[in-house]
Amino acid sequence: MTLAVLALRLVVCTLALPMFLLNLLGVWSWVCKKCFPYFLKRFTVMYNEQMASRKRELFSNLQELAGPSGKLSLLEVGCGTGANFKFYPPGCRVTCIDPNPNFEKFLFKSVAENRQLQFERFVVAAGENMQQVADGSVDAVVCTLVLCSVKNQDKILREVCRVLRPGGAFYFMEHVADEPTTWNFFWQQVLDPVWFLVFDGCNLTRESWKALERAGFSKLKLQHIQAPLSWTLVRPHIYGYAVK
Repeated sequence: MTLAVLALRLVVCTLALPMFLLNLLGVWSWVCKKCFPYFLKRFTVMYNEQMASRKRELFSNLQELAGPSGKLSLLEVGCGTGANFKFYPPGCRVTCIDPNPNFEKFLFKSVAENRQLQFERFVVAAGENMQQVADGSVDAVVCTLVLCSVKNQDKILREVCRVLRPGGAFYFMEHVADEPTTWNFFWQQVLDPVWFLVFDGCNLTRESWKALERAGFSKLKLQHIQAPLSWTLVRPHIYGYAVK
């Protein structure tokens, strides 16, 4: 890390010192957990508008994973407000997991708006420990804008592999670190500690593709793109799917 990054990071962190102090006292995390769903509800409307074509492309072959009954069993990890529901095929059986119980009322609003789906349950749990979901019990796992904030990427991907049936697929869309030579990466490094606090554990500089590459999937289709988003810091994205 360059001296310039360290110097600017110190300035930014000094300005944000009250937040860090509140975090040490355990207050900031509580506030974030309460308020973050309200922010994410607004953000995902914008995100879906700007990323709709990519999401439709990503989820276009979901129905092909359905079992003999024709019903697709899908687990969404880090479901948030249910922003992906509109992109899932009709009749899809959906189970949702999120560690923040404050998303529940927003999630059920999305369920009511997407009657074409068969919603099964909402589980309050971290993706790294999905013990409520049986081994090999789902056809597909979906994870969007989640790997940036999980505590242990390798562990959550092991859990994904555990719950997927043989031949099942993991679908992902994540913002990631930019190319190291870019100014955007420079500012990602500068702002990362404060961003982490403001956006409930989100990291700007994660190279999530590396965790996917070492997860042991039989097939990995992954693309790097610059997403057409208003927020420059989160434009670097990866998306694709991996087959168990």
